[in-house]
Amino acid sequence: MRIRTILTAAAGASALALLTGCGAADMTKQASPFANAQGARTVTLSVQSWVGAQSNVAVAQYILEHKLGYRVDTVQVDEVPAWDALSQGRVDALLEDWGHPDQEERYVEDKKTIARGGDLGVTGHIGWFVPTYLVEQHPDITDWKNLNKYASLFRTPESGGKGQLMDGSPSYVTNDKALVDNLKLDYQVVFAGSEAAQITQIKQFAKEKKPFLTYWYAPQWLFKKVPMTEVKLPPYKDGCDADAAKVACSYPHTPLQKYLNADFAKSGGKAAAFLKKFRWTTEDQNEVSLMIAEQKLDPQEAAEKWVDSHPDVWKKWLS
Repeated sequence: MRIRTILTAAAGASALALLTGCGAADMTKQASPFANAQGARTVTLSVQSWVGAQSNVAVAQYILEHKLGYRVDTVQVDEVPAWDALSQGRVDALLEDWGHPDQEERYVEDKKTIARGGDLGVTGHIGWFVPTYLVEQHPDITDWKNLNKYASLFRTPESGGKGQLMDGSPSYVTNDKALVDNLKLDYQVVFAGSEAAQITQIKQFAKEKKPFLTYWYAPQWLFKKVPMTEVKLPPYKDGCDADAAKVACSYPHTPLQKYLNADFAKSGGKAAAFLKKFRWTTEDQNEVSLMIAEQKLDPQEAAEKWVDSHPDVWKKWLS
């Protein structure tokens, strides 16, 4: 997710193992045997490590397998290397990209080895958030200019005497360290290690009604369980994040995009046509994410429940 990381699964039991992070294939070292398989009814999807992206893949996989008769393989790879894998045909499709202009220019515009697959239908936004119960106590805490005043509230054993800004996986591409430096904030970025670990920490803080400041993003099902309010950073303007070392503005609102391997886009038949038409809402994605992450359903069970209850949505993707 600018956060941004990638993931996919083998059909059957191995699919669940990959989607839950157990035994996930490292696509920087190997390729799926089913990717770019000419004439074969197989598709390889890249799936990121956050649950919203897993929901996209779960539903796409279910429809490809149960409605279109394809075998689906899914594989995990970090977000920037995923573009290399897609360009080389080691994966066929990436269903949720949060914006990588350098890779887009290289592979889509120049090399033409990757084709645009259209909008996912979901707009993503990253920001810094505090629990709403803390805002009720300190209303001015939502202005970044006041964060230093409250730094002591966010100190943890890991933050070295400064306030803690909690991030997720170190593999996520974020501006947070630069923002802390350039806005001269008395904070230390501390990585939870993964989205799941970050959620666990957020829920524990909320249970105890403790203060926390966290990098977070929408869409995300956790907002339904832990109400959070965004801290207003300096407004985003085009180009304000062009130099990663000098970023001093908020994150943009990003219409999330799909990308296909260029050969697959041309010769992928009904599978490619379906993935190009795959488009749903934030509410749809959150519905599936909540089933996977909170209700602990197998991703394919969650996908089946969503497909069974939303035929008016997905049947349009097959027309």
